Amino acid sequence: MTVEIVPPTERACTRCGRRDVWDAETENWVIETVDGERRVGRPHCVHEWDINGSYNPVRRTA
Repeated sequence: MTVEIVPPTERACTRCGRRDVWDAETENWVIETVDGERRVGRPHCVHEWDINGSYNPVRRTA
């Protein structure tokens, strides 16, 4: 059995709705764009991301 660590590729703020996606090219989180509009949320929000203890980054393969 092989174990692989799989980081999240998207996240959303549970307070203001901001959505970020992982940009592998720049190795950084960037604000998601949908239909030409950036999902920025509130500018002064202290973001509470939806990635918590229920997210499991471990993937087991046979």
